[in-house]
Amino acid sequence: MTASTFASLSYERSGDGDQLGFAIERATGARPIGGNLVRHHADSGAALETMLERIAGARAWVHLENYIVRDDRTGRRFADALAARARLGVRVRVLYDAFGSFGTSRRFWSRLTDAGVDVRAFHPIVSTHPLDVFARDHRKLLVTDGLHAMIGGLCIGDEWAGDAARQRRPWRDTMVTVSGPGAAAADRAFSRTWELAGVPLPPEELEADPAECGSAIVRVVSGIPGRARVYRALQLLAASARERLWITDAYLVAPAPVYAGLLDAARAGVDVRLLVPGTSDLPVVRNFTRAGYRELLRAGARVFEWQGPMLHAKTLLADQRWARVGSSNLNVTSLLGNYELDVVAECADLSADLARQFLRDLASSREVVLSGKRRFLPRRLVGAPAAAAPAPEPAHKRSGYELGTVAVVALRRVAGGVRRTIAATTAFVFSLLGALLLAFPRFMSIVLGFGAFIVALGFAIYALERRRAQEFEDAA
Repeated sequence: MTASTFASLSYERSGDGDQLGFAIERATGARPIGGNLVRHHADSGAALETMLERIAGARAWVHLENYIVRDDRTGRRFADALAARARLGVRVRVLYDAFGSFGTSRRFWSRLTDAGVDVRAFHPIVSTHPLDVFARDHRKLLVTDGLHAMIGGLCIGDEWAGDAARQRRPWRDTMVTVSGPGAAAADRAFSRTWELAGVPLPPEELEADPAECGSAIVRVVSGIPGRARVYRALQLLAASARERLWITDAYLVAPAPVYAGLLDAARAGVDVRLLVPGTSDLPVVRNFTRAGYRELLRAGARVFEWQGPMLHAKTLLADQRWARVGSSNLNVTSLLGNYELDVVAECADLSADLARQFLRDLASSREVVLSGKRRFLPRRLVGAPAAAAPAPEPAHKRSGYELGTVAVVALRRVAGGVRRTIAATTAFVFSLLGALLLAFPRFMSIVLGFGAFIVALGFAIYALERRRAQEFEDAA
């Protein structure tokens, strides 16, 4: 059976007897593609090594798209591998996000271009399209020869590689390798964002027709600003889950409809578990994540905070059928504002691997529960006592960046609860604004008027640019 026949049968199954499959297909704009082999990579360091091996084995082309490519030891290893393939005549394309890779030196990119690598920055910070700065390319993708695609949450940097000599464990992240017809779909997704940054790919770089090599059905979901593709799929999966809904997310600040879906699932008896970072590289996001704990816990959901280095994975398991791995975080910026890439798979092996990894991660996490009742005060969030002593983890020496984020979290805990911090900050800002208006009414009216004009100009530019974005959305 050919890949196209398998996909056709999957489509017919979705339309006739599988209402959920058909709904997810329509919501994501991604057809089910059969005949794939999907491999799970839960060790970030090992996943990076696999990516380097794929690059070294490429014969025709390499397409690398990533939000962050750092000029550090790991980044330079990738630069060496990419440059080596380009010198041998392999067509190498690198698409990086201009904001995410802001600190990467020009010399780093020049070294690649001098070796023959085609390098592009996605949405430069300074451009003639000012609103583009809010739509970032948050995807993490590597495709080699159109036959193998690696998709997930890993960026190219030392945080993900770790450093055993300095006792720094790698960030906890997840990637999947899709081999087979699904890899060609991922390559087409790359081609569309590549075209947004310049000249399209030559047609021959999209002619790969991988043979079937497995039984997994995948949907390669291209997240595009404003289309809410993964957003709608998450709502469908949350609403349809009957047994379990296990979510790992790095920056979880769920939009209200997704949050309501989690509450409804938990109240209906679904095993809802959320695994989030205990210490985040963005402490303010962690605080907003914690603001939603109480209602989730009251509904019957369970919340766990990872106690190791930064947890950066973005995965979801719904019942025994659905598995999602990709770059999308459960927050408005990711679900509505960025270019993202996710795989929604029907693969028993992948679901089993993700479930085992999720349970291993819980063993290195602290469950958050509500304390006993307090008179006139809301119940405090506390760590649950461990049912059994977890296996000892290797020593981890935090980097200066991680130490800074831990310090911020600690200071905010001392200062008070999350809701009090947010309320106090809001009260201070508006009090200051009111005082300035009373003290300097003429000056502040000019400032506010100028601000309103800038906002109006921004919306006007947005309206003009929407036509260009609509053309891209239709093509996708």
